[in-house]
Amino acid sequence: MHAVDSSAAEARALEAARRGDVAGFNQLVLAYQTVVYSVALRMLGNTDDAADATQETFVSAFRAIRDFRGGSFKAWLLRIAANACYDILRRRQRRPASSLDALIDEAGLDVGEPDEDRGPEGTALSSETARAIQAGLATLPEDQRMLVLLCDVQGLSYEEAADATGAALGTVKSRLSRARARLRDYLGERGELPSDSGRHH
Repeated sequence: MHAVDSSAAEARALEAARRGDVAGFNQLVLAYQTVVYSVALRMLGNTDDAADATQETFVSAFRAIRDFRGGSFKAWLLRIAANACYDILRRRQRRPASSLDALIDEAGLDVGEPDEDRGPEGTALSSETARAIQAGLATLPEDQRMLVLLCDVQGLSYEEAADATGAALGTVKSRLSRARARLRDYLGERGELPSDSGRHH
């Protein structure tokens, strides 16, 4: 696999892509297609929609790559991905589905990965937790859910998430705080968190 494996390689691929080099852009696609698809799948809850959003993201990114002005390419790309997801939600005029089996199997969740040492019982419990988290995500408003995906799943900073969503920094922080509180409450009600989890803010 010829994915971008260093910041220097990414910079070279970016420079080539900005000159219109398809091979350079393809390196970026290989490096980020899993990230984009994972965000889209968790946001939209449907594999077909996620595939459409991923394709639209990279088509739009290729058209706009000459306008990339530096900074975090990942944040820039995820802003395009966020817009693609919102476009699909508006176009199809429905709430995201909760295809939990597809989401867990195809995208995975950080907390739900099987562990060889857990045994069947432990693996089943972690899968239940992963399903509960995805179900909790599906209850959040779209703007809050996107921020959880960008910051807590993809590791973007508040500033990068603000850039990716076009929201003010203070808005990002307040929405994310509300989203995390709602997720804590949702999981706590279902016994997925220890009773003292509410003390962490």
